[in-house]
Amino acid sequence: MPLKTLFLNPPSFENFDGGAGSRWPATREIESYWYPVWLAYPTGLLEGARLLDAPPHHVSGEETIQIAKDYEFLVLFTSTPGFPGDIRLAKAIKEANPNIKICFVGPHVSVLPEKSLRDCPAIDFVARKEFDYTVVEYAQGKPLEEILGISYLKNDQVVHNADRPQIQDLDPLPHVTEIYKRDLDVTRYNVPFLLHPYVSLYTTRGCPAQCTFCLWPQTLSGHPWRKRSTDDVAAEMARAKTFWPEVREFFFDDDTFNIQKVRTVELCAKLKPLGLTWSCTSRVTTDYETLKAMKEAGCRLLIVGYESGDPQILKNIKKGATVERARQFTKDCHKLGLVIHGDFILGLPGETRETIRNTINFAKELDVETIQVSVAHAYPGTELYDYAVKNGFMVADTKMVDEGGHQLAHIQYPGLPAEEILEMVQFSRKPPLTAATASGCIRRPRHS
Repeated sequence: MPLKTLFLNPPSFENFDGGAGSRWPATREIESYWYPVWLAYPTGLLEGARLLDAPPHHVSGEETIQIAKDYEFLVLFTSTPGFPGDIRLAKAIKEANPNIKICFVGPHVSVLPEKSLRDCPAIDFVARKEFDYTVVEYAQGKPLEEILGISYLKNDQVVHNADRPQIQDLDPLPHVTEIYKRDLDVTRYNVPFLLHPYVSLYTTRGCPAQCTFCLWPQTLSGHPWRKRSTDDVAAEMARAKTFWPEVREFFFDDDTFNIQKVRTVELCAKLKPLGLTWSCTSRVTTDYETLKAMKEAGCRLLIVGYESGDPQILKNIKKGATVERARQFTKDCHKLGLVIHGDFILGLPGETRETIRNTINFAKELDVETIQVSVAHAYPGTELYDYAVKNGFMVADTKMVDEGGHQLAHIQYPGLPAEEILEMVQFSRKPPLTAATASGCIRRPRHS
């Protein structure tokens, strides 16, 4: 029998927002919860394992410690903003259950494995990047030294085992909706611009785009784009529909759901007979014919990473899209009746007062249903982080969030202090600045 394993999305701030699959803790004006999709996969691979998503189920730190007493192995998904609190929780769990083995996973420990281990002796090892089979092998009894993709301390020396190859065939992975049905209460999940209740999942992994700020392709899932078969996705959706008659919307939270036209059209043909309402991420490079196929198959809303309304900023971040293309894409969506939730970032490389005005005016011009404006955050392991450090743009001793989980600006540029960038983020959310309805969201740390 494998070790009795608890997969944990840990307790966080009040009004927690677990953006991007519950991997980035922050507070927001409107309570919002995303699904811990990454943790659901290995949970489904291990007999007797449990997925505990503490924030939406309002499980406290004290309750989490008590629950962990019944387990032999804990896998905790951490983040850069949440890491200090997570290591305090890990220490408390270890004190209450000295025999439990603790593994941290996620972008932060993938990029900073040695520092993470030394910052928290309660961590027995970290699993770098895609961790599905890594943690399963450990739970099944494989020795640490034989497991690919892990780092651990031995005689006070860090050991980095060789990287684990990326998973190429995604179909053998379990359907996360099976784990949701067993371990989660879907009525507790809410995102302001999605219909409630909703359920989210992935149909692909990875993103070939080269956006310099984007966390996941640079630290966890990688740039190579890998896709589930359309038959496998359709089969999961058909079963999920029977699980939850009350669910009003399914959300495909892929980094780049519709980046390949042929695959998207093929999948839409298989979703259409199911009569589902669904939404997804989208790049502005998606053409009209693909959008039309999506709409006819039940697509309602697209989350779109516009990022900036300034052409030079888009070039600086290697967005691979233009302002003109974004305008045409938006017109196509309006024509088809597709709703858009537009994401924008202030404080990207090259930002000035003028480029901020360009972005605000661009958001007004697009007239999308909801917008989300956030301050740029430079995560360790990203090109944006390296750029900000190299050029001295990081504000000394400034964190990404304060003690209450509210976002802080930690990048500034000559003539544009961090405080002013944050002020403009807050200002941009106030009506009647935009023709859209500002969502008041704290931005997820990546978009497609």
